[in-house]
Amino acid sequence: RSVAFDGHTLVVKAAFWTRRTPVGELDLDGARIVNLAERTELRPLLRMNGYSLPGFHAGHYRLRNTQKAFALLTARDPVLAVPERGGTLLLLSLERPQRLLDALVSAR
Repeated sequence: RSVAFDGHTLVVKAAFWTRRTPVGELDLDGARIVNLAERTELRPLLRMNGYSLPGFHAGHYRLRNTQKAFALLTARDPVLAVPERGGTLLLLSLERPQRLLDALVSAR
């Protein structure tokens, strides 16, 4: 599993799934760093095409608020939640989520 940003495209490799999203497709004004223990509506509820174990979610999900999401979650806090312009939400567990968010914002 990995998250990489080359200055133009965000690449998330989550178990068997890879999602490549150009920075122009991300709604960075709506991006937030959240704690899923507090923001329970953003927790994965229904696995559409993904892989889940206790403490690990990777792939495509429906959230508790019925929104579609692509997730790479290994912890509930901190999680970077980035909406895509198509309506899907990216949920990424990262050690330093603010660092990635700053890089995405500066690249747009």
